[in-house]
Amino acid sequence: MKLYSIDTGFFKLDGGAMFGVVPKTIWSKSNPADENNLCTWAMRLLLIEDGNKLILIDTGIGDKQDAKFFSHYYLHGDATLDSSLAKHGFHRDDITDVFLTHLHFDHCGGSIIRKDDKLIPAFKNATYWSNEAHWKTATEPNDREKASFLKENILPILESGRLRFVEDPIQKLGENKKNITDAGGVTLPKSFKFESRFSENILVRFVYGHTDAMMIPKISYKGKTIVYMADLLPSIGHLPIPYVMAYDMYPLRTLQEKKSFLQEAVENNYILFFEHDPVNECCTLKLTEKGIRSGEVFKLGEI
Repeated sequence: MKLYSIDTGFFKLDGGAMFGVVPKTIWSKSNPADENNLCTWAMRLLLIEDGNKLILIDTGIGDKQDAKFFSHYYLHGDATLDSSLAKHGFHRDDITDVFLTHLHFDHCGGSIIRKDDKLIPAFKNATYWSNEAHWKTATEPNDREKASFLKENILPILESGRLRFVEDPIQKLGENKKNITDAGGVTLPKSFKFESRFSENILVRFVYGHTDAMMIPKISYKGKTIVYMADLLPSIGHLPIPYVMAYDMYPLRTLQEKKSFLQEAVENNYILFFEHDPVNECCTLKLTEKGIRSGEVFKLGEI
């Protein structure tokens, strides 16, 4: 197995939205804002070469939207998905599987391209992976979240016949959904683990605070566990427990999920791989008097 970091450039989002109730005087120390209060964020994907599989985790924002749409996000940087794939000797047609952590536009926009008047899969030989609960949320969005779910990014995947679902761990319970822990409107047993297996080397953790049933891949690699953080932890700056995005649908759920994950991660020496951190690609964790914080910071290729 080999892992490759795939850079697709940078974009900007409002700093206050990215850090929720945390004051700017605090969050701006790690993520300085421009004169419009916008912070720069990466769109960093992960490519997994595993036997005869070439799995791409998330696809970035893509390039098929109009100028008005992109004017809100200030795309910049020299890297593209194609140039980053080529850097490692790959082409988009080599991709066998596209794993979408969730279907917000900055994570799945590159899944579909516009060719003439048609919207078609950007990876013509790939199977696309979501999960049933999140797909329903994305295709029947609530009023607050629907601006992040663009039908032109999502529906053509289904229409292509290439969509498959990872099994949602809650669905596996069937009629045995019983007492104690609430998640996604379902009561669950105390011992329940929010995980499903995607492949021999990839376990998927389901989280429900940012959006319903977002999937966080945990990859076994060189005797270590690499976790692709998606929007559970967008950056190192989001490690403190209260630093929760205003974009999150259920912020108190995110607090619980962060606490649980970070405790597990520090106990098991996980390596965190950040999708949105503009500077830091990977880090370990350590326990400090202020809580769990970053330890060593490094590039994926240094592992």
